[in-house]
Amino acid sequence: MATTTDNPARTFFGTELRRRRDEAGLTGKQLADSLGCTPQWISVMEGGKKISEQSAHDLDTYFKTGGLFHRLWKLANDIELQTTLPPGFPEYAEREKRANSIRVYSALLVNGLFQTEGYIRAVMGGRDQQDKEDLVQQRLKRQSILTQDNAPHTWFTIDESALRRVIGGPAIMREQLQHLIDFSDHPSTMVQVVPHGVGYHPGLTGSFTILGYKDGSQAAYTESAGAGMLIEHPPRVADYAVRWDMIRGHARSVEESRALLTAVMESL
Repeated sequence: MATTTDNPARTFFGTELRRRRDEAGLTGKQLADSLGCTPQWISVMEGGKKISEQSAHDLDTYFKTGGLFHRLWKLANDIELQTTLPPGFPEYAEREKRANSIRVYSALLVNGLFQTEGYIRAVMGGRDQQDKEDLVQQRLKRQSILTQDNAPHTWFTIDESALRRVIGGPAIMREQLQHLIDFSDHPSTMVQVVPHGVGYHPGLTGSFTILGYKDGSQAAYTESAGAGMLIEHPPRVADYAVRWDMIRGHARSVEESRALLTAVMESL
């Protein structure tokens, strides 16, 4: 992951690379020629400014370090995800993997679990290119839980305004809407839309997710002002469950929602 912020694992990566190169009696250019990169890239890595997964693998192979550089890359990547994702989200993401039911309500944007790659890139905005690429791949990898064997039962309810907000241009938005239509046919996923005509409803106060587990326990997650909040206190989770039921009461049926998704897509 590319960035210029302080990261102790990335700094150590650079220090270890410089030490190994010096012990081997190599100049930066000699090492670069062996790895098929530029001397400038060696300097960047040794300075702890940027590292890449492929370079980590190449260094492990060249120096026969048994995966040391890749482990350092992964540690640096994990540290940076903690700083580029909303505080609280990494903890939630770990719990999401273990859920056997997921109830999602989205008020403003399509939830990350259902975003296409083009939509993801559009909402990432002007991040550093490598930083953005790592986050895109992380989100796509996260989505695999929806299509794996024994996928959790997932209910996705979204406000119509989020569907009509054109993110990334008409072509990307059409692709995103078709993606939701396709998901609405998935046996373990239900997609429903709260139409504009409803007016005020409890979902306008914000998006949230409720996770359910085989032992009957639940957890909720919501974001506000750039920070994520994982909620496990049963009475508070129950409040979110009540809100969820009220929102779904305003939503169109699965069939009507599919027709609305199609109509919005065709209007673009």
